[in-house]
Amino acid sequence: MFKNARLFRLDTPFNLDLATLEERLNTRRFRPCGPIETATMGWSAPLGEDTTALAHGMGGCLLMCARKQERLLPSSAVAEAVDERIAELEAGEARDVGRAERRRLREQVVNEMLPRAFTRSRRTQLYIDTEAGWLVVDAASDKQAEDVVSLLRETLESLPAKLPDPDKTPSTIMTDWLLQDSAPADFVPGDACELRDADDKAGVVRCSGQDLASDEMLNHLRAGKRVTKLALAWDERLSFVLAEDLSLKRLRVGEALLEEMDDTDLDPIARLDAEFAILALQVRQLIARLDEVFGLLPGT
Repeated sequence: MFKNARLFRLDTPFNLDLATLEERLNTRRFRPCGPIETATMGWSAPLGEDTTALAHGMGGCLLMCARKQERLLPSSAVAEAVDERIAELEAGEARDVGRAERRRLREQVVNEMLPRAFTRSRRTQLYIDTEAGWLVVDAASDKQAEDVVSLLRETLESLPAKLPDPDKTPSTIMTDWLLQDSAPADFVPGDACELRDADDKAGVVRCSGQDLASDEMLNHLRAGKRVTKLALAWDERLSFVLAEDLSLKRLRVGEALLEEMDDTDLDPIARLDAEFAILALQVRQLIARLDEVFGLLPGT
């Protein structure tokens, strides 16, 4: 259900109940772009367009979905149209077009082209774990996550959520796991990682399908490179790529946890609900384990 997980710690308990959260989200329900709007963003039904609820509760977790729609207007097409207008003016009036007039022409071209531009939508799932005090966002980039968190902040008028600030440096710990073969028993390194030179940010080694215990990989680490991303399997329940900012990518639930649903005839909405229940519980336990390893919470 989630392919990524970017974690935000809540400084204070989240006390809104499901009904109140639904009311707040409804004030920013998603609407499509207007004729001259470049983008809109709002809340959509997390369990699919066949449902109407903007928030879904399960096991102390509140699931939501942000939807952003953008008009696709290539900058090259705009620039070409503006150049044509400028050429016509300069040829017809025998004068040069100044900078201010160029800006006005560009605004005019954009306003004329926007209503005819195609649109593209992107949905971003997220949930608040009210029991553990975390916000989890299925975003592949920092900007995507921050856009969604900002929307939630604006909708709720307050959301004291912060990125993790671990006591221990994740890249150092992950490097030691490979260099000293010292990963905890429940964290099994996979076959992919990213290494960076501590003194040269441009020095990057990315590998996939490799034996991370090979001499070739260990020599990179002995030469001073640090692990910034590492594929891991956790306790046979989740697999993911852990980054040095403690974000998770390529997140997958273990096959054993999904076998029970394969044996039942669930409709699509019920299946999504069941998958979310499994995912949220496992991620809650994983975050608690990451707290033990890296120290994510104050006083740990």
